[in-house]
This record gives sequence, C-alpha cells and structure tokens, in this order.
Amino acid sequence: MRLLHESIAGKVVILLFGAHESIAGGVFNAIERGKKATCDTIQMFNKSNNQWKARKLERSEIDRYLEAIENTGVTVSCSHSSYLINIASPDEALREKSRKALTEEMRRCQLLGIPGLVIHPGSHVGTGEEAGLAAIIESINRMFNELTDNSVSLLLETTAGQGSNLGYKFEQLAQIIDGVEDKDNIGVCLDTCHIFAAGYPIVEPGEYEKTIKQFDEIIGLNRLRIIHINDSKREFGSRKDRHEHIGQGHIGLEGFRNFVNDRLLKKIPMILETPKGEDLSEDIENLKVLRSLVD
Repeated sequence: MRLLHESIAGKVVILLFGAHESIAGGVFNAIERGKKATCDTIQMFNKSNNQWKARKLERSEIDRYLEAIENTGVTVSCSHSSYLINIASPDEALREKSRKALTEEMRRCQLLGIPGLVIHPGSHVGTGEEAGLAAIIESINRMFNELTDNSVSLLLETTAGQGSNLGYKFEQLAQIIDGVEDKDNIGVCLDTCHIFAAGYPIVEPGEYEKTIKQFDEIIGLNRLRIIHINDSKREFGSRKDRHEHIGQGHIGLEGFRNFVNDRLLKKIPMILETPKGEDLSEDIENLKVLRSLVD
C-alpha cells in the first residue's frame, strides 16, 4: 500500500487514494487489480453492471475475496450500483425492478463486508423533479424496510444534471436524505467532475472553499463518505458527465490540489473513475499525480 501520511495538529492522518476496478473473473480479482494499480482502496461493482440478474455469490468466491484483501492490504471502500437502476422512474414496473435490484446489491455488499453502495439518485424522465424526488424517497424507504440487520450505507452520488437526472443540486440530495427514515445508513458520494459540470466552482481556492461550505451547510460533511475524483472533459456548468484524466481536463491540477489538501476531507477515500486499459497504467499515473499534489 502506498499510503500518504500528514501530521495535522499532532495526529497522523492516512490519505486513501484508489480507483474503480473490474470484477471480471470474480470479485476477488478487483482486489488484485487494485494492488497492481497502486491503490490503497477501491470501488467495484458487486455484480455484472449491464445485467439485471445477479449471479449468486458462492462462499468460495467470498473467501477468496476476503483473502485477497488480507494478503494485499487493499480495502474496498464502496461498491457502485448498476447503471440500469432508476428508482425515480415514472414507470412503476421499472421502478419496482430497480428497487429490487438495489436491495439485492445492498445484500451483496453486506455479504462482502463493503460499507457503502453508491447510486445515481435517478432520472424523472419528464415527470418533473418533485415527482422524481418523491419516487426516490419512497423507493429507498421501502428498500431499507426490507433489509434486516443492515450495516451498509446507501450513498447518493452528486450528478452533472444531464438530461432529467436528479442530484445535480445539493438541495436535492438534502431533500432525499430528509425524507429517508433510516438516517443512520444514508450518505453522499461527491463526484468532482459532476459538481463542476453542474455549476459548482472548485478550481480557485476561495471558490472551492465556498462550495465545500455550501455542501456542509446544505447536506453536512458528516454525510460525505466517498469522493469520486475525476477531471472533466467538458467546461464548467456544461451539465455533461464526461470524465478525464487528472489535470488533463477543465478542472486542472489546482482544483485537485484543493481536494487532497483539505483537512476537512482527510478521512474520505478518493476514488478515480477515469478511462483506462487492461494494463492499468492510466490508474497508476493518475494516482501518482494525485499523490504528488499533497503538500
């Protein structure tokens, strides 16, 4: 593990950097790929992302996964839900299918000991934002009511606001959280590319501080569990979700310097979701760049 340590007020803080890694061939392979990519921690899917059906997690696969974590020291900070899921859908059948799929993914996180499941809040598909937000709240409450002995947090991801996607305003995430009955297991994943595209400035230090303060006042930094740390191919306020390598997009190195040196965020895992090939060289380079920005 390549952990960076910084002394803050006499305390040693461990900075966790990582990336989303593939589970092709078994969930345990994501850990091995994380090790190869120099990750301290990873995000992964816990099932095939492009299928509704989830292959059963056999005990042998779970054991290999846990052994890989122990042997490599690479942890799993979160899983990401399938992009097929839309718990805001006005189509009752699709919304129900999405809720059941989400519930299953939460159960799989429980089996794997993954503390959080990241989800895009959903798309209202023309019915309006308030109707979409109400559907999300209802779906989440029904899901939590079905889960027993749950220790997994559902993490609402900030979005770019593309199309009819919800979650591009901090106020929308706060409204969802306010409506969720299980306050202990609801949190937020902040995506740097997404908030930049949604119109939250993060490049200039003063503007960055205002944005983080706004997040804290509206949602609360105590709800922030994961940061997706991605540059943006598109310009500020574009409402387009297009990830770029660190320092090669419109956010630039100085924007990421703000994040990795913010004392308020030192305990939050920072996960890359940037383009990459089979050899993971892009992950290695992006992580190297991020670590170089730590003062």
